[in-house]
Amino acid sequence: MDARLRQPALYASIALVTAFVACSDQPVAPGEVGTLAPGADRSPGKIQCDADNGGITLPAGFCAVVVADLVMDGKPAAARHMAITPNGDVFVAINSPGNRNPSFGIVALRDRDGDGRADQQTQFSAGLGGSGIAWNDGLLYFGANDRILRFRLPPGQMMPIGDPETVVSGLPNTGDHISKEIVVLDNHHLFVNIGSASNSCQVQNRLAQSPGVFPCAELPIRAGVWEFDARGTNQTEANGQHFATGYRNLVALDVNPRNNELYAVQQGRDMLFDNWPQFFTAEQSALMPAEEFVHITRGSNNGWPYCFFDAVFEHKKLLAPEYGGNGHLTAGTQGIDCSTFNQPLATFGAHFSPDGLHFYTGRQFPERYRGGAFIAFHGGFNRAPLPNEGFRVDFLPFGEDGRPSGSAQIFADGFANSTGPLPGTAEHRPVGVSEGPDGSLYVADDRGGRIYRIVFTGKHDD
Repeated sequence: MDARLRQPALYASIALVTAFVACSDQPVAPGEVGTLAPGADRSPGKIQCDADNGGITLPAGFCAVVVADLVMDGKPAAARHMAITPNGDVFVAINSPGNRNPSFGIVALRDRDGDGRADQQTQFSAGLGGSGIAWNDGLLYFGANDRILRFRLPPGQMMPIGDPETVVSGLPNTGDHISKEIVVLDNHHLFVNIGSASNSCQVQNRLAQSPGVFPCAELPIRAGVWEFDARGTNQTEANGQHFATGYRNLVALDVNPRNNELYAVQQGRDMLFDNWPQFFTAEQSALMPAEEFVHITRGSNNGWPYCFFDAVFEHKKLLAPEYGGNGHLTAGTQGIDCSTFNQPLATFGAHFSPDGLHFYTGRQFPERYRGGAFIAFHGGFNRAPLPNEGFRVDFLPFGEDGRPSGSAQIFADGFANSTGPLPGTAEHRPVGVSEGPDGSLYVADDRGGRIYRIVFTGKHDD
């Protein structure tokens, strides 16, 4: 591990939501609401949970309140990740439904009377939408699709001071995966996910029988994590350090505060049956590959596009068919050995589309949740002929050793509220998952524009 990642950290990892929201006419004054120290906990107090928990199901002792239903141009906003300041203000990154050339920005939400619902909203933008957002020590970082911006935003304020600064620009913004998730560590280290431009680095993307490019020309500039100076300005990708490679797309990215190291849940590849029916059945393609929960260290390589993880049949990393694989081989004639790449700490269902990750640090929830990871799944659309799944938030317990200490369990479900051909009929699709200063868990939804706040009102077992 890099020595710099061992230092104590105040960090935030947040996804951006793009939407049009009417601004409040009321002036916003610093210190208008009581400020909580970072990490402090507060009883849910007078929070009034919705009778139906906003339409979702939760474990016993938990309930949920709808903080806001964000709207843009008369339609639900594409709310992505969130950043929450020490006084409890929620900043949501808004993207466009097409996620290509959004012109939206950031929505700020404040609960002035403590009932859990936002009663004050503001919006600001630099003419860009995006998916990643993080607040750190009076600075708000915004991950637009092709750049990272930095706003001066002291605690207690809902509008930034002055114009934003460009931290990094010119990031790849074409192809299959363009959303940028960001993590800021110690107000110095800025980590950015740059997703792959293709499904599996084929000569012709997503075309049946098209072979893989070797070596994959994307790997030097995409499909990995880059580190930049969070204090710098006008940096380019060339100024950053290529921290880790071979990660197809890491929208679910966070730092584990127990060891100050990066973790993520990778979005696995698609189209095994569609492109290679001689090796895979439709059912196998629906169940493979697994979404991988990974520990990301400096210089690590997760093996994309050469390998994928099969958690159902072979229970190991297999050679991709584009590079000579047949559903059983782990090594090929080009010197590829899938056993040598980074291996997952845990796996989840194929095509669940992990979009959010947060390690819980609060004390509002029972002790068994502390230090564990919440993962938001956007929901699958490549699982035919099996039912589409995902559209939920899972919880994975973690130990002091930085590894899972038990099996994952469903924590929040029922977001889709549909039995039809998802995700087209899904009412809500979880993306961002973050934590308030009182230990409440927030979930953002880019299908219905809804922001949920989940609180524990039951009896503690500690």
